[in-house]
Amino acid sequence: MDYRNLGASGLRVPVLSFGAGTFGGSGPLFSAWGSTDAAEARRLVDICLEAGVNLFDTADVYSAGASEEVLGEAIRGRRDAVLISTKTALPMGDGSADWGSSRSRLIKSVDSALRRLGTDYIDLLQLHAFDASTPIDETLSTLDQLVKAGKIRYIGASNFAGWELMKSLAVSEKHGYVRHVAHQVYYSLAGRDYEWELMPLGRDQNVGALVWSPLAWGRLTGKIRRGQPLPEKSRLHETAAFGPPVDDEKLFDIVDVLDEIAAETGKSVPQISINWLLSRPTVASVIIGARNEEQLRQNLGAIGWTLSKAQIERLDKVSELTAPYPYFPYRRQEGFARLNPPLV
Repeated sequence: MDYRNLGASGLRVPVLSFGAGTFGGSGPLFSAWGSTDAAEARRLVDICLEAGVNLFDTADVYSAGASEEVLGEAIRGRRDAVLISTKTALPMGDGSADWGSSRSRLIKSVDSALRRLGTDYIDLLQLHAFDASTPIDETLSTLDQLVKAGKIRYIGASNFAGWELMKSLAVSEKHGYVRHVAHQVYYSLAGRDYEWELMPLGRDQNVGALVWSPLAWGRLTGKIRRGQPLPEKSRLHETAAFGPPVDDEKLFDIVDVLDEIAAETGKSVPQISINWLLSRPTVASVIIGARNEEQLRQNLGAIGWTLSKAQIERLDKVSELTAPYPYFPYRRQEGFARLNPPLV
């Protein structure tokens, strides 16, 4: 397992991390992902640690806290061997204090997460979304206090727009608050919007990307193909509306090239999709999920080898998106590109 520093921090994370969204599955979204209990979760954690995967990502909103509880059970007795990443800000109820990033909500959320996880500190706490109703100064000063109290070690964001993340970093710098070292983002061969604004920001400000849904919400598993109906057991039947939008024809073109490269390399479509992400600038770790041991071992096979330059170029070409304004001039016109060349 290779390890990379997470943004501008000394925290070294594995290039593959494990997403615990399948743990304790309940509700319309998470029950479709999986319902891994504590015993099954412990086995998956065993396999991860054997492979060097020691970062486990969850969130308070995953199955209304059940994911954190199951993860806490699965790592009991070996807290020092793992890194825990969790998230907060999305609604956990209908009350006025059940959502957001206010001082009171953050303090309550962190204490609740610590209790569910069975630990006295969180390695990485990420804001699950930007709370426009709370002043950024209030949010960041509270996170700074929580770090000083020893309840969290590092902070990050998730699903922020470029200006939201940049403003947060500027406020941290102005007041000397702890700064975001990570941004958990959607990024895949079927969704490369991250490259337009957030990737250059991450490179410039040294914020590492933790990639969620590297298989495009289950569409890059090799089971979704042109001219074929959606597999009967696909979770997309229940969850497609929750995930990122995908252009089906473009998706099928990408899968065609993935099939070609799979034949050339002997690797699977998911393994190639994940390996491609690990070659991209700013990516610190790709979060993989699994409902069972077989899926986990398959995803772990995404590392330990590299795609050729020609294969990467083919994947780049077939998955390239037309950038919107103001990004397209830097992609299309030599004069613009000379001033600010794309990172990839």
